[in-house]
Amino acid sequence: MELEKFELGGTYYREEDLKEGRLLSLPWKPNLKYAWDNGVAIGRYLAELKEGRIIARKCHKCRRIMLPPRMFCELCWRPTDEWVYVKDTGTVNTFSICYINWDASRLPKGARPHIPAVIEIDGASPGMGILHKLGEVEPEEVRIGMRVKAVWKDPAEREGSITDILYFKPEGRE
Repeated sequence: MELEKFELGGTYYREEDLKEGRLLSLPWKPNLKYAWDNGVAIGRYLAELKEGRIIARKCHKCRRIMLPPRMFCELCWRPTDEWVYVKDTGTVNTFSICYINWDASRLPKGARPHIPAVIEIDGASPGMGILHKLGEVEPEEVRIGMRVKAVWKDPAEREGSITDILYFKPEGRE
């Protein structure tokens, strides 16, 4: 059965021309630059992280304190009302013992596993938290409900990113 030929425009070439290098090809090295607009809520959140503070947004109607902050309450269908600082302590809501790197490659044999966790931050509403990693703790010690505290980068090294918090460690560990 023969397929119909559709006219798509452009220049046609033969498979042999491609294989034998007879097609004109211009070397092109892309110089791609992009910008990402954080928006009002995440922009302020990241700026506050650079200063060593965690900030959330409060909705006066449903009384939730939302973290990460957002300018619109998805429960009340209205703009949120005010900025609220929350603590850098919290509770492990859930976690995983992870034997792969963040780029999905396997950890070398014998390497310490990563422990990503959702941390419900003190001062935010229940169920509100951030995904981060745990440190200074053995995998077998981690528990849901474990109290943790943020370990921050040195102020001179902060850049306005969630990585300004290095990790969360169990409370009471110096």
